[in-house]
Amino acid sequence: MSYQRILIKIGTSTLTRGTNQLDLPKLIDIVRQVSVVQSRGVQMTLVSSGAVAAGRELLNYPIVAKHVPGKQLLSSIGQPRLMSIYSDLFKMYGHNVAQILLTRSDFVNRRSYLNARNTMECLLDQNVIPIINENDAIATDEIRLGDNDTMSAYVSGLIGADLLVLLTDQNGLFTDNPEKNADARLIDTVDTPDIHPFLWEAAGGSVSGLGTGGMHTKLRAADLARRMGTTTMIVNGAIEDIIIRIASGERFGTVFRPTNTVLESLKRYLLTGYNPGTSAITIDAGAEKAVHAGKSLLPAGIKSVRGEFDRGDTVKIVNEQEEEIILGMVNYSSEEIKKICGMKANQIESILGYCYTEEVVHRDNMIGSEII
Repeated sequence: MSYQRILIKIGTSTLTRGTNQLDLPKLIDIVRQVSVVQSRGVQMTLVSSGAVAAGRELLNYPIVAKHVPGKQLLSSIGQPRLMSIYSDLFKMYGHNVAQILLTRSDFVNRRSYLNARNTMECLLDQNVIPIINENDAIATDEIRLGDNDTMSAYVSGLIGADLLVLLTDQNGLFTDNPEKNADARLIDTVDTPDIHPFLWEAAGGSVSGLGTGGMHTKLRAADLARRMGTTTMIVNGAIEDIIIRIASGERFGTVFRPTNTVLESLKRYLLTGYNPGTSAITIDAGAEKAVHAGKSLLPAGIKSVRGEFDRGDTVKIVNEQEEEIILGMVNYSSEEIKKICGMKANQIESILGYCYTEEVVHRDNMIGSEII
């Protein structure tokens, strides 16, 4: 299989190799592999843990209370160091990186979701490798859950990843804990609509004790990602050239087959913000032709706006005969669109004083009105 976008989730146990500090040779190896795949034309994104471990090491392993503010302290100190290491290493291979800190609310709030999606698309289009972590310095719930695994599943839906690889210190999902049961069997593939209860029971905690997410969170993340249309693998990060080999088509660990397509998942998300009322954007014949050809909706093609809606809402797009053309998640509110409709894209900033993007509705955020 040929992948266009691969998301790699790297856990603390992989970055430290079971020790109490970051393992620089391991980091170098991961960066090398990601760089090789990126150079082959695959758009790569990382969700990386390790900030708390980096902070603890930088402070020479202080005694810190095991409550949320203590972890936030270590994370806020360790995150800049972690990103500095990544930036320096990727520069060795000629690649630029960007730091993105997210929380669950960035996926729930439609404006934040749109901001994150647009930023990610711009970075990937510029061949920049986004490195994502939870915003642990302020996000209390995320630290308690240790959910960079689930974060990676959300991000896979955000960017429409073909493949999510969850690197861990185990060979995959087993029927039982292989550390305790010699008869535990590796689960090769999960392709049923629902994951069997015995697999949830078999998914235990973190073996190393260093990361906050165990196999159960990885199973939950894999289930979420596959429902967003992303093939997911839980694999052992210690396998030689694991990232390169997976990108080349080899399979390892446990593979979770998608239950939906990426497009179907996007349709479902767009519909959650759709209010089937009177709000609509009317476009001219040229814009209608462009939209049907798979192009984005620019302000020049907009004739008028009806009703009120906010940035990030899903709005009905109609032609001058009031025929429904598409549904689209808008980059501007109704009041903003009224000011720029009929104008050229390069006039947006001079009219509004700012410009989110040239497109009122990006082609990737459109779905046919026939599904309503």
